[in-house]
Amino acid sequence: MEVHIGGRIANVELISKDGNNVVIRIDDKEYNLDVVMPEAGVCSILHNSKSYNAEYKRKDKSYIVNTQFHSFPVEIVDSQAKYLRNRKKEDVDEQQDRIFSPMPGKIVKVLVEKGQEMHAGDAVVVVEAMKMQSEYKVKRDCKIKDILIAEGDTIDGNQTLVTLE
Repeated sequence: MEVHIGGRIANVELISKDGNNVVIRIDDKEYNLDVVMPEAGVCSILHNSKSYNAEYKRKDKSYIVNTQFHSFPVEIVDSQAKYLRNRKKEDVDEQQDRIFSPMPGKIVKVLVEKGQEMHAGDAVVVVEAMKMQSEYKVKRDCKIKDILIAEGDTIDGNQTLVTLE
């Protein structure tokens, strides 16, 4: 998920959880934590023999997190919300010249060939991301210019998969 803390954006991934022992990845760094929530809205975290305490209050779809000396506005954007937000941005763009996935994933099926004529709404590629499969379609009549991926490829977010003319 994506976490907005003040002006900073961090990508956070839960690697494992066993009781109070939690392993998370923030951006590219892993953290082994002992997390206890003694009461609602209070969190105690042990990391490298240091104790951190925070109180959080939910406000609409965001939080205010208070530590001993600071308060932080925090918004958590899960992968599905991020995906939908990116799809809405893509929908505004009428000059579609490429097919891309806003999230990293794996190419399940390539449904087109180079030079193939397409009509608005035709499916081009199937991508699996976050254990969900999504079909990506063209929004206008066009022709497949180039296919930059193959079935089984692992892709990055916003990577161009297919170019259109």
